Amino acid sequence: MGRQGVDPPVSDLGPVDPGHAGEAAWLRRWRLRPDGDPTTTASSTLMPVRTELGEPAMLKLAHTEEEVRGADLLAALDGRGAARVLQRNGAAVLLERATGSRNLVRMAEGGEDDEATRVICEAADRIHRASADVLDAEDSPELVELTTWFRHLFADADGLGDFHRRGADVAAALLDDPREPVVLHGDLHHGNVLDFGDRGWLAIDPKGLLGEADFDACNLLCNPSHEWALRPGRLDRQFGVVVDATGLDPARLADWLVAWCALSSTWFALDDDPRLADSAAAIGELALGLGVR
Repeated sequence: MGRQGVDPPVSDLGPVDPGHAGEAAWLRRWRLRPDGDPTTTASSTLMPVRTELGEPAMLKLAHTEEEVRGADLLAALDGRGAARVLQRNGAAVLLERATGSRNLVRMAEGGEDDEATRVICEAADRIHRASADVLDAEDSPELVELTTWFRHLFADADGLGDFHRRGADVAAALLDDPREPVVLHGDLHHGNVLDFGDRGWLAIDPKGLLGEADFDACNLLCNPSHEWALRPGRLDRQFGVVVDATGLDPARLADWLVAWCALSSTWFALDDDPRLADSAAAIGELALGLGVR
């Protein structure tokens, strides 16, 4: 199963000019050869390739400003907790490619749910620990603060329902009482942390956010699918695994999860997907009771 509830409405992503005709131009420019078929979505085009030396890599052409910002963060992280950037030019980026055989979705659904959660928490920690270097760099990437990231929830909560209004109030209280900000991936889940073989588990596709570390633990609790997250007892157990792995305060983490689920549900509602809007809200309703442990 893929990710759940992670993207702002498509109309809000912001298009970019890739600057070249497409992947063929970058294959020639960087002396790459295709190693699989390209995949194109609303946000990017991806093509597995081999470098001139035969090394596996992934060519990615961003179609949105959000994807460009994510590439900026990957470049700044320089391989710490995330895929390493091999080449970069505007909206085009060449990344090291995950070639390991392990898969966190299969792990979670195959009896290793706790271990998959711990792997994602470790990837988040490595990114967070790189914050000072990233933020102090002369060419530090432009990151989006969580106050901006939650703007759709604040704007639309009153028209969506009681849970969304409560989630907006919880989010506002958290943001009005901030903790030390760190660099956030912004979209950590079982499909965005991959097996890179000797390099271990590394994150891909960051959103490039800035805020409280708790936020990066929320989406993983809603994955590898909403249906999986809503299995009886699952959310409570994985919430405990996250707290044990990170040392985060349970009450505050539970509040962030409520806020995140309200935001995720809002995005689905704005994209006219009531089924996923309802399931994201259902996870948030369960999260309301998690902080008292």
